[in-house]
Amino acid sequence: MNHKHKKGWIFLILCPPLIFLGVTWIVMALWNALLPEIIGVKAITFWQAMGILVLSKILFGGFHFGKGMRDFKERKMRQKMMNLSPEEREKFKEVWKSRCENGFFGRNRTNRD
Repeated sequence: MNHKHKKGWIFLILCPPLIFLGVTWIVMALWNALLPEIIGVKAITFWQAMGILVLSKILFGGFHFGKGMRDFKERKMRQKMMNLSPEEREKFKEVWKSRCENGFFGRNRTNRD
């Protein structure tokens, strides 16, 4: 049995939680070093810093560790496009062109009533 591979799995299992704990400590240290003097807030504990990180993840969608799902969706869309006939592709392009010609939320409309 190859022990080198066992060490790799242990590393992969232990690294993400250790990184998260380290980032939590950094958030706590920066908060406690800067914000009480700048804006007069109270110092926070380690667990409060972890709560701030989790809340920021929920609100702002950070912590992108991989792009697996996005790549999967792109491959799936590419595969669908490859299976379309030339006529279907042209129709698809025309539909999306007409949808996008007005800009984001239709703010580039030329004729406003």
